Amino acid sequence: MDKKISSSLIIKSPAFSDNTMMPRKYSCQGDDINPPLEFQGIPSNAKSLVLIVEDPDAPMGTWDHWVLFNIPIINNISEDSIPQGALQASNSWGNNSYGGPCPPSGTHRYMFRLYALDTMLSLDESANKSDVESAMQGHVIAQALLTGLYQKT
Repeated sequence: MDKKISSSLIIKSPAFSDNTMMPRKYSCQGDDINPPLEFQGIPSNAKSLVLIVEDPDAPMGTWDHWVLFNIPIINNISEDSIPQGALQASNSWGNNSYGGPCPPSGTHRYMFRLYALDTMLSLDESANKSDVESAMQGHVIAQALLTGLYQKT
């Protein structure tokens, strides 16, 4: 039996609104640092958060920009920071870090997917997005989405 997934979870950023252009600062053309993020409506029974940032418009298929898991129950992630205790899985570049938008052409969508889990994941930083998604199965109690857009200028 699947758990009911709450729709109360919200992810937003003071740096850009949903479905609007992300500032250059957070891209490969700028400082290549993660934007500030804010979370609301985290279920009281959540034990950890997962954040997956991906570009579904990449020419070779979805490109993973940031995979952060075992995030403690917090209300925000500051610009250019990783929450204490959180772990980073490898992104599509093979790095355990944030990699900003860097589309080869056109405007791409950057999906900031936030998940509240009823557990901590038994993974380490050798994991990739696929490992994190597999470990999350059956443990997602809420999810939210923020979409940023970016086009090189």
